[in-house]
Amino acid sequence: MSAYAIYRLPHEDHATLVQQTEGEPAEFLSCTELNGKHGFVVAPFEVTAQQPILLIRPDRVETIRLSWSEEGGAWSEKCLSAECNLTPHSTLLPSRTYQIDFANYHAQLEAGIFRKIVLARCAEEASEVAIDPMALFRRACGLYPRMFISLVSTSKSGVWLIATPEILLEGKAHDWHTIALAGTMRLEGDSLIGEGEKVTWATKDIQEQRIVTTYIAECLEQFTGDFREEGPRTVRAANLVHLRSDFTFTLPDGQHLGDLLHALHPTPAVCGLPKRETFNFIIQNEHTPRRYYSGFMGMLDPDAGTHLYVSLRCMNIEGSHYHLYAGGGLLTDSTVSQEWLETEAKLETMRRVIRQNNV
Repeated sequence: MSAYAIYRLPHEDHATLVQQTEGEPAEFLSCTELNGKHGFVVAPFEVTAQQPILLIRPDRVETIRLSWSEEGGAWSEKCLSAECNLTPHSTLLPSRTYQIDFANYHAQLEAGIFRKIVLARCAEEASEVAIDPMALFRRACGLYPRMFISLVSTSKSGVWLIATPEILLEGKAHDWHTIALAGTMRLEGDSLIGEGEKVTWATKDIQEQRIVTTYIAECLEQFTGDFREEGPRTVRAANLVHLRSDFTFTLPDGQHLGDLLHALHPTPAVCGLPKRETFNFIIQNEHTPRRYYSGFMGMLDPDAGTHLYVSLRCMNIEGSHYHLYAGGGLLTDSTVSQEWLETEAKLETMRRVIRQNNV
């Protein structure tokens, strides 16, 4: 199959296949070049000539029905219940490279250079035999009904699977929506029953979420005077909960979405503040290049409906080898052990998808 993307929106019972039947996806070096465009977008954290923004032309669009009886559904209920008996995978001790990165990043925070910065890492996994990526997609859909699930394959990016709770931009015509998502807490035991309503948030998480919310409000002020903020509230994503604020707003037209995306991406939820300074620091200092992790992907269609999500909880698939990515926002009171365990919890999202055959 040539370049394609298949995606499932949260809580929907069907997926949409978008395929470019001839040629290669268009390549762009700036979000602003997406103004007036239509197609499935695959954007990296750092845009370069070797790692461009890709736009899959929708030559073929097909709706695929997903059934709870298909692979993944029943196991989802078992795994995410209070009786989940999966063998813990968490590595309690941070790796040496992570400790080095954390110390480097945290020193910038203590010196007052940054207000927040996100530290990411990559973990390697393998299966005995290669699993069909479409089977992994179906598993993820069954496991994570609350999330945006997408599988993308292009010659430039390779094959990526994401299961993310974070909307970057969605809407059509004049009506649009984005969110501020930050703060992470793992649900365990009886707390897995429900939506995390009884969670008590630490000051660090509340501060982190407020930083992201303030940034997004300032971005929207550049494009519209008509927006409304609601929240924050606790939302669940798999066995994690986050703090979320919603922004609804109007735009005079949808033909300049690239300009808005340029302002929003990367948000402080995946980068930090000040945005440009933390972005440059991450590029120069993080041990593992993020590639298409913490970029964004989804359908761009100003008239019929845009659904763009931040590429979190994702993995790059290479045969039977999987490169899993996760990150966490650091503030001055962050600790290396706390942040390492947060990334471990996030990595479990994709580890569950790979390990389903062993359950």
